[in-house]
Amino acid sequence: MARIHWKTRCSRNKKENNLNHKKNTHFGYSTTTVEEKGSKVGAVFDSVAPNYDLMNNIMSMGLHHVWKKILIDTITLKNKSKILDIAAGTADISLKFLKKNKDYELFHTDINLAMLKEGKRKLINEGKITPSILCDAEALPFPENYFDCVTIGFGLRNMTNKTKALKEIFRVLSPGGKVVILEFSKIWSPLTKIYDKFSFNVVPKLGKLFANDEESYKYLVESIRMHPNQKDLLKLLEDQGFEKTNFINLSAGIVAIHTGYKF
Repeated sequence: MARIHWKTRCSRNKKENNLNHKKNTHFGYSTTTVEEKGSKVGAVFDSVAPNYDLMNNIMSMGLHHVWKKILIDTITLKNKSKILDIAAGTADISLKFLKKNKDYELFHTDINLAMLKEGKRKLINEGKITPSILCDAEALPFPENYFDCVTIGFGLRNMTNKTKALKEIFRVLSPGGKVVILEFSKIWSPLTKIYDKFSFNVVPKLGKLFANDEESYKYLVESIRMHPNQKDLLKLLEDQGFEKTNFINLSAGIVAIHTGYKF
């Protein structure tokens, strides 16, 4: 009887796994399978990587540097602290950390090889030698309770399973450790119409003009609208066990910085 029960359970698990692979999720405003989203997002960042920094400067009119500086300024760490920079891409945040304190033990990571290479090139050009690791935020290759701080800059919204990624971040943080997330959020409502016009009418055209890729920037604009707003993301952090959670809005809520601690 036990053997039959085991086979039945295995069969049920296989069916559940197959159903999970076939579950749908969003890719911008379109629908795709969970399995396909990763490859589609990967294709977007393969395409935008060479012009990523240029487009960030154009689209934000340079404000993204201010937002990232504020992120760094919100973090107080001891000398030789261990930092994990997730979705670190072209290494803006990693560089700012290393310029603040050369003794930080920092890991520059991204799931996309093209973006990781762009970031590594920038780090080397700035004379900063630190590990650059290709890894998935939903399955981090690091031990439990290791990092003093984990940061994500403009990467959480592109993850297929945000809950799983936040659980992994909680796992690798040491007790007392802090997560800091910089991400696009919900703008102050009186500015919604003008912001939407710029986002949907101007940004894709800028992508076509400067990066020869209108579709990728259309997706990136849509992905912002599909991302949880400030309060919903705060609850998502709390649901994964983070405490003393908080957020601050920047530029009228175009972006927000969320923080939480592991105790």
